[in-house]
Amino acid sequence: MYTYEVIDLTRSEKRLEVAKEAARLLYYGLATEYIFAKKRASRSLRIRSLPSNKEVALELDNLTDSLEGEKERKRRLINLRKEALTYMKLLEQFKPVLKGSVWRGTITKRSDIDIVIYSSDFSQPLAVLNEHKIRPEVQYTTRHNGSSSKSYVHLIFVSPLGINVEIVIRPPEEQGIHETCEIFGDIVKGFTLSELEYVLKEDPTMKFLPD
Repeated sequence: MYTYEVIDLTRSEKRLEVAKEAARLLYYGLATEYIFAKKRASRSLRIRSLPSNKEVALELDNLTDSLEGEKERKRRLINLRKEALTYMKLLEQFKPVLKGSVWRGTITKRSDIDIVIYSSDFSQPLAVLNEHKIRPEVQYTTRHNGSSSKSYVHLIFVSPLGINVEIVIRPPEEQGIHETCEIFGDIVKGFTLSELEYVLKEDPTMKFLPD
């Protein structure tokens, strides 16, 4: 017969336990959204206190360092940022901005390169990629904001290094508009081409996390 030791955890300790379990679920792909990972972790641990997305993200970052090795992870981050620079240079006329985990510096083995560019006609950046023998898959997404909605074109391909690259095309009038990160709660600024070049020169493994 099994016996269980009852441990009286504080509220902050309970949140931490849920955050760690949610991070594990996200890392191994057992959950794809933070909210579902937190709820599943809460149920399995029988803890009602839910951590913030930021708390889970920080635990995911720690877990990734532990499992993948900090040194190897930094090496891969540099490679991803260099690869992103290559495509940003190709698309320089469309004011590319690097977003996502490659910008943050919080990559995992499954991280891809996320770049936003600005053009009123997706055929123009598509033609540039085609000129360099890149044949991306074209996908469409719709973003809803209350009663209005906007459609965006995504150009998706795999680089010669086997890295997934996703380029989102937004209208020129959206350039300079910053969004709030749903995970960390800060402003998602990303890297412009010149900023990425600077970081790769000065501190290529720099992380961009809010205090």
